[in-house]
Amino acid sequence: MAQAFFERQAPADVRAESAGSTPARALWPSVIEAMAEVGIDLSGRRPRKLAIEMQLHADWAITMGCGDACPYVPTKVEDWDLPDVADQPLEVVREVRDEIERRVQALIVGRLDAIRGDRTAHQIRLARLLPSLVAEFGGQRPPAEIRACADAILAEYDDAPVRSFLMALAARRTRDRLRAERCDVLAVG
Repeated sequence: MAQAFFERQAPADVRAESAGSTPARALWPSVIEAMAEVGIDLSGRRPRKLAIEMQLHADWAITMGCGDACPYVPTKVEDWDLPDVADQPLEVVREVRDEIERRVQALIVGRLDAIRGDRTAHQIRLARLLPSLVAEFGGQRPPAEIRACADAILAEYDDAPVRSFLMALAARRTRDRLRAERCDVLAVG
């Protein structure tokens, strides 16, 4: 429900993915019905399992009452402690739906700039990328230049909607730039 509300209300430059640690095989009929009442068709969607890839590349995570099964996300995590709608009657699902919509709207209106400006995920990716680059190019380039080059290459991917191969691409492109006479990419932030 949160992803669907986010997709309807958020600007195109941000996106949401929804997944669970132990997803059901299908969406609950009461969820499909409650969302249809507000003009959102979820009938073609299926619950997804939370993959490690999603966790590592999230810029911000919202959990919903996950308790002990909360995912590891190396960036900002916010818990919306909401009741599980599994097997709940339509009246309960409507209440949760309305609360989710309020929270999504508040997130978009009140904190979207903070999400866009949060460089935590970028800095974590940079820290993961640097050791192998320093080991490979440390004798040829000063560490500050290696860092600036990797930082600039990674910044080119900050708005990428799919980040599955981000680290591999950034590492390869940074290596190519560092092998060249100079890294001609401008350093970012």
